[in-house]
Amino acid sequence: MGESGLRLFIDECLSPQLARHFNETGEHDAIHPRDMGRLGDLDHVVLARCLAEDRVIVTENAVDFRKLVAREELHPGLILLSSVSRDLSLQLLIGAIAYLATLGEPSDVIVNHVLEVSGTDNFILSPLP
Repeated sequence: MGESGLRLFIDECLSPQLARHFNETGEHDAIHPRDMGRLGDLDHVVLARCLAEDRVIVTENAVDFRKLVAREELHPGLILLSSVSRDLSLQLLIGAIAYLATLGEPSDVIVNHVLEVSGTDNFILSPLP
């Protein structure tokens, strides 16, 4: 994992291929619940685990995770992808990380922020809470 590597949690609404891609390239450390026998974990359980492991949550489930993360004083960050095909979601996530890198160290930039990704060049970074 490179110096600017992120620790990512790929939500079960997204393809496990996303986690596989980042682990194979070695750029980032990514996990997906399907690969760990943790499908169906409730969102607050997922959040607690991501807080403990310092993992950025990557999801399409904007409403629930935004509410949960907003209650935390300090969190590793949230990346919200629009609902798209598997190939496009990988492109969006790669683009999102590249965007964060333009602002500094991605793992620092995303702390206590949400990054909404609605297109390959459409990023909105906001503080949360």
